[in-house]
Amino acid sequence: MIDFRYHLVSIVAIFLALTVGIVLGSTVLEPTFFKSAEEMTASLRQANEKYLMQISELRTREEGGDSLVTSHLPDLVRGQLAGERVVLVEAPGASAALRDPLEKLVTSAGAAYTGRISLTEKFIDGEQASVVDGLATNLAPAGVTFPDGASPYDKAAAMLAGAIVTNDRAQAGRANPAATGVLEAFQAGDFLTLNGNPEQRATMAIVLAPAQPYEGEDADRQTNALVSVAAGLDGGALGTVLAGTVTASANGGVIGALHDTGGVASAVSTVDTVDFAAGRIVVVYALREQLAGRSGAYGVGSGATAFEPTVTVPSQTPTPAASRG
Repeated sequence: MIDFRYHLVSIVAIFLALTVGIVLGSTVLEPTFFKSAEEMTASLRQANEKYLMQISELRTREEGGDSLVTSHLPDLVRGQLAGERVVLVEAPGASAALRDPLEKLVTSAGAAYTGRISLTEKFIDGEQASVVDGLATNLAPAGVTFPDGASPYDKAAAMLAGAIVTNDRAQAGRANPAATGVLEAFQAGDFLTLNGNPEQRATMAIVLAPAQPYEGEDADRQTNALVSVAAGLDGGALGTVLAGTVTASANGGVIGALHDTGGVASAVSTVDTVDFAAGRIVVVYALREQLAGRSGAYGVGSGATAFEPTVTVPSQTPTPAASRG
């Protein structure tokens, strides 16, 4: 009987404690809790509004700066690529909205725009790698051999480079007799499409990176295929720039993958701000720097060493001041 009373008292005490807790929570603690929660919510709302206002201000400033730079683009690039010829190579998934401004800019810089090659999804399809390999091997001129360990895309890049670029200005603007049929064969295989006259060889190349990094189990191989293309073009031209947005320099992006290579990274320049007017100007300056035998990683993303290369402005002989009479 004593044990039963003891347990009964214990049970009653437990329920009494719970009741007291509920009463205190609803009468004393609850108002304090809600007051604290309301104050925190108000503080977070105020901070959020502040950040939204800052973002809006920054966006307005960015748009204003971009508009100003855009209006002065011709002046900022005039003569930088005088006498050169430039070809554009688009990666699968590249933004068409970024393509046209680049085409216009190189002509403003004094270069002749030869045309565009747009690589297709089929070109980087893993199931088509052996086909690309066989096509490149069959198209190689007699006596031409590829380095040991060359990938299908190293070989394809070498063939395409021979057809659209040259490092000999005396041959610029002319088709390469040794590369006859290369572009037609890749186009017939649905590996690329052509625009303009890229067979009239350029001296420089711009490779436009995909808008977003490739995904899936084959992503690394697809990304490395584009690195091979950029390296092949650079090897056959006077200079090559791999251009894209900051996503391309992030983990998994083409620019990021190129930065992880050795020799290619030291030869091909990169720009990850091509979605801004200032970044497109940097593409021109980077091409100009390539003519001097230098390269760099430019932009704001991972791996960039500066926003732009050092630009040498041609000296001008001052003219005598006009008489004020």
